Amino acid sequence: MKKYVVTLNRGRAQTLGDLTSKGTQKSQKSSNALILLDCDDGEYQTERSTNEEIARVLHISMRKIDRVKKRFVEEGS
Repeated sequence: MKKYVVTLNRGRAQTLGDLTSKGTQKSQKSSNALILLDCDDGEYQTERSTNEEIARVLHISMRKIDRVKKRFVEEGS
């Protein structure tokens, strides 16, 4: 069972994609955007990554992924 399911609409996904492609953001903000983009379970996402794959590629903990997903689902940010 998935505890926190991230579903992005087209506009939100585009905004997060823009955040990651520009080098003016703090690394934490870019990292969070990448996590949300990779976890997206929405209709516009063609390929979804598992938490294990995301943790390995971004060199972050599984706990951080869970915290980012929880914050997004509960607070919308």
